Amino acid sequence: MKAKKILMYIVSSILVILIVFAIALPSILKSFGLHPDFEGSKQYDMTGKRALIVCTSHDVLNKPGETTGDPTGVFGSEMTVPYYEFLDANMEVDVASIKGGEIPIDPQSFYYFIKEDADKRYLRDDVFQAKVQNSIPLITVDFKEYDVVFFAGGWGAAYDMAQSEILAEKVANAYYNSDVIYGSVCHGALAFVEARDSTGEYLIKGRTMTGVTQNQLDQLGIEFTPKHPEAELKKAGANFLSNTKRRDFFATLTVVDEEQRFVTGQNQNSEHETAQIIMKLLSENQQ
Repeated sequence: MKAKKILMYIVSSILVILIVFAIALPSILKSFGLHPDFEGSKQYDMTGKRALIVCTSHDVLNKPGETTGDPTGVFGSEMTVPYYEFLDANMEVDVASIKGGEIPIDPQSFYYFIKEDADKRYLRDDVFQAKVQNSIPLITVDFKEYDVVFFAGGWGAAYDMAQSEILAEKVANAYYNSDVIYGSVCHGALAFVEARDSTGEYLIKGRTMTGVTQNQLDQLGIEFTPKHPEAELKKAGANFLSNTKRRDFFATLTVVDEEQRFVTGQNQNSEHETAQIIMKLLSENQQ
């Protein structure tokens, strides 16, 4: 009987420890660097400005010839954070995707211990959810109508952003025919790697940019995706910068290119800073 009581006490103690750990896990991950608060955050008034968030349409991690695999899509906060940063600054914000229609959201990005505050807000926001379920098809969008075009990342973007000739053409066209500022985080930078300048050279050649590192992809154990941002940005001639930690999942960096037309964030931790810097540039351009 005594041994039984001791065993029950041990089991109960372990359960309590596990429960406390589970409750504390989001705070622990944040202390390591996940979804950091941006110390330079400022409430801008961007009334009259328009922003477009562009997402992937690809929803499965698969290899060539395969049709099944683990579900994927846009990484939730890489869409929700910039959306609310721009919306709260009184911008009109639209949501588009490569194919249009419902945007797949990586289910892992909404796990309770990874979920960002903006994700929780999205899950209570019928208007935003409707925009995601009925996103504007890329082919019908004119980037020149926007002040900001922001490309969200996630594994899905590795399958359809660099591969879209329409996207590459639209990026280049609006760059030369408007003052649009481009933004991206993580895999979203793949939207830029095939765009060409007026001479046929890569548009981003010589520009300082960032995206998710190869080290982070390796550490997360993703064995195959068709396009890797660090490799593709370097291939297109960009000056690739990044920060590193023991686990790059907790690192972050946002960089602005020399012309202040491209603001790119390293990964899911760079969302707030990237959106804030974009609005800072817009505000300065208004003066």
